[in-house]
Amino acid sequence: MDTSRDTLLKCDELGRVEKTERHGVCVIRRDVDAARWWARAFARRAAAREARALAKLDGLDGVPALLGWDGHELLRGYIAGAPMQQARPCDRAYYREALRLLARVHRRGIVHNDLAKEPNWLVDVDGRPALVDFQIAWTRGKRGALFRALAREDLRHLLKHKRTYCADALSARQRAILATPAPHAVLWRATGKRLYKLVARRVFGYWDNEGQGRKRD
Repeated sequence: MDTSRDTLLKCDELGRVEKTERHGVCVIRRDVDAARWWARAFARRAAAREARALAKLDGLDGVPALLGWDGHELLRGYIAGAPMQQARPCDRAYYREALRLLARVHRRGIVHNDLAKEPNWLVDVDGRPALVDFQIAWTRGKRGALFRALAREDLRHLLKHKRTYCADALSARQRAILATPAPHAVLWRATGKRLYKLVARRVFGYWDNEGQGRKRD
């Protein structure tokens, strides 16, 4: 395979993510075998979870297509655009579409679970929202109390971004949702979040809220 056109997007303890071409088509490739030996099993489970989520979201606009997963390499469609922290969307229409996209994802029985990270929200070339990185998504499909609580946190994270870039467009109901985090989210911030940040920073090199891994030497 000709790698001269490959663009490295991220390389950390969980492997490599790069933009490449397959049969003349631009794709995103996640190489699990490039993960550190001690993280390889976790990286493989995360990639398998992403593959399940993308399979269940097949055909949904604003979500990458699953192109292949063989236990070593995950291929997904490339969505041209820019991550939220670069594009800084301030158009009300973007957030209306983002709410609709998130509702469609939830109707398929998927919760993203990682929408606090701005790089997981894209602004495509038409100015519309897209979602990427479903490695820790809820894929069970059951829509019980836990699903609803997690889905609400997906919504709250989107509204936080709306508050950052387009605060004037927040409705009274949306402000109320922002003001009332779920009990599990409150507990997480009070207990596990500090440990998560310590591990993320010391082990994986994640130093900001954008969730971008360091490029490993």
